[in-house]
Amino acid sequence: MPAQKRHKTSYPGVYFIEGKGVPNSVHKIEKIFYITYRKEGRQIHEKAGKQFQDDMTAARAAVVRARRIEGQELSNKRKKAAKKADSDHWTIAKLWDLYCDTHPGNKSLRNEQNKFNRYIRDDLGKKEPSKLLALDVDRLRLGLQKKGKRTTAARVLELLRRSINFGIKRGLVPTISFKIEIPKLNNQTTEDLSPEQLGELLKVLDTEADQTAANLMRLALYTGMRRTEIFKLKWDDIDFQRGFITLQDPKGGSNQMIPLNDSTRAILEKTHRDKGNPFVFPGQKKGSHITDRKKSFKRIFKVAKLPDGFRPLHGLRHVYASMLASSGKVDMYQLQKLLTHKDPRTTQRYIHLRDEALKRASDVADELIGSITSGKDKVIEIEDHKK
Repeated sequence: MPAQKRHKTSYPGVYFIEGKGVPNSVHKIEKIFYITYRKEGRQIHEKAGKQFQDDMTAARAAVVRARRIEGQELSNKRKKAAKKADSDHWTIAKLWDLYCDTHPGNKSLRNEQNKFNRYIRDDLGKKEPSKLLALDVDRLRLGLQKKGKRTTAARVLELLRRSINFGIKRGLVPTISFKIEIPKLNNQTTEDLSPEQLGELLKVLDTEADQTAANLMRLALYTGMRRTEIFKLKWDDIDFQRGFITLQDPKGGSNQMIPLNDSTRAILEKTHRDKGNPFVFPGQKKGSHITDRKKSFKRIFKVAKLPDGFRPLHGLRHVYASMLASSGKVDMYQLQKLLTHKDPRTTQRYIHLRDEALKRASDVADELIGSITSGKDKVIEIEDHKK
């Protein structure tokens, strides 16, 4: 049977063919709208709906296409699979797997999958949400907390709750009878170094044999960039003329720009460029970037005598932020932009340093006023003495 003629629309990825209308209807012919798009490297071609039977238009088909690209709506294939499966057989593990399939752009997904597989899949993952008890959740939480894994407990319970809520929102499972409480954490550690420690570290970096590792640490200290942002930095991201660095696809979401200060410029201008690799810090494989420098970092830490638990790059990001906040010359909004924090509340961990700087400034004003007052008193005393 020959293929039916495709008619283009003004919407990308949307076309229609003409088919027979509903029997005994005034509409003998109706449009059948189709959409095409790429998802997870695959080209998907599927029906969006019929003109009269489904009240479908080209504009509505474009909306359906956009929602499926963004993962807000399941494809026809997955919808059929969901309908085929009885809702009573949707286990927590199955819901989590479906969630992963529909959120391929989640940058934290691999780490979350590891946590789910380790702590949920083989136990609570086999249960249906309706058969989950509050006692089951308590046992999971307490078991992890007794092992000193309070943060892990919070992360794992959040995955459990997310899986169930995902199924509830899509009508795959009924609402559960209790609320999954997530343990509150106070783990916003702000790592810092004393001026003496920082001075010693800079001396060690100057004499370090592995200058690639040294430069990675210098960039974290001078720019406050995140570990992955430094590793993935490309030469094309650096505008030496305008004095800016573009952070591609950072943790906060859309691309961000941060200033290129003199210290960073000096480092980058001295860094060797590999013409066959776009990255500032190339990896061993062709066209790849560096992924770590553990041995060198460990050696540097040992020689510089840095505190136990201090992280080589993320810790220096904190030092950068702490120095700016405590200087009293940078407000919280400016600091948020420099650190590319999406949520201003994340920047609030440094507010006490800013407040201390303001207090010091206030004390200076107090001292100045006090000295003036003290001077006036002396003048009065002299005049009185003359009298």
